[in-house]
Amino acid sequence: MEYRFLGKSGLKVSALSFGAWVTFGDQMNVDAAYACMKEAYDAGCNFFDNAEVYADGQAETIMGEVLRKGGWTRSDLVLSTKIFWGGKGPNDRGLSRKHILEGTDKALGRLGVDYVDLLFCHRPDIHTPLEETVRAMHHVVTQGKALYWGTSEWSAAQIRQAYDIARREHLIPPSMEQPQYNMFVRDRVEKEYAALYDEIGLGTTIWSPLASGILTGKYNDGIPEGSRMSLENYQWLLPQLQSDEGRRKIEVVKALAPVAADLGCTMPQLALAWCLTNDDVSTVITGASRPEQVTENMKSLTIAEQLTPDVLETIEGILGNRPTAEQDWRQS
Repeated sequence: MEYRFLGKSGLKVSALSFGAWVTFGDQMNVDAAYACMKEAYDAGCNFFDNAEVYADGQAETIMGEVLRKGGWTRSDLVLSTKIFWGGKGPNDRGLSRKHILEGTDKALGRLGVDYVDLLFCHRPDIHTPLEETVRAMHHVVTQGKALYWGTSEWSAAQIRQAYDIARREHLIPPSMEQPQYNMFVRDRVEKEYAALYDEIGLGTTIWSPLASGILTGKYNDGIPEGSRMSLENYQWLLPQLQSDEGRRKIEVVKALAPVAADLGCTMPQLALAWCLTNDDVSTVITGASRPEQVTENMKSLTIAEQLTPDVLETIEGILGNRPTAEQDWRQS
């Protein structure tokens, strides 16, 4: 396993990490989740990602049970959760001081830990003053309930404003962002955030490296039973596949298949390896419903070493007329 610094912080995270989105609670029970997390842990993954909204909190509960079953040393792990969608009550959503503090406590209870290493503001909250959010996150960190705080799917301007508020008020600033990043969604990570990597030391923990499974090739001939897009709770993803844009994406994936074949790898491995070649990516969050998938995903580290400038140029040529993909603003 390769370990990378989270931006300019002193924290090291595994280049490949494991997340609970989609699978925990929706597709996997504790035993299945344990099998996958153990496979990731044994491969050297130290970062495990979660959120209060995943399966309405069940994902955190399942991960907590897995942690107890695994008996792993807490200091060997980097755990995260994200706060925004915590329930149906009037103060159970957003980034108010009340929800950040109460939501964090509830998340820690479900995970069965005293602290998380990373705490994310899961989306921007236009209804809460940004200074209130920054002060609340500072409070959570100074109380030892999180070691670092950051954002997910915030604009560069919003991140910079939060950072400037923190510096002005002598508070702890955000350290990391969790954006979507893959062959189809690139501009935010590669262009919009470019100045933030050096200026504030921003780290990135990217999600959806396989573009909701499209880059695996499994949707090339339709929607397989049991796949993410066949699940009732993920029907909102279908337009990505069934629109003209979605059909263009499928053609791009088909064109990439020979590149993967020449490298002796699968399409998922190629897509993950491509993300790993970006030095501004601190960690690539992977997901799986079976331990065999975890094993295969981990091999992408070796494939990344084979992505020479010539190979990357070939990939860029195929992606040259890539469709413009909109951000998935759902509960990712």
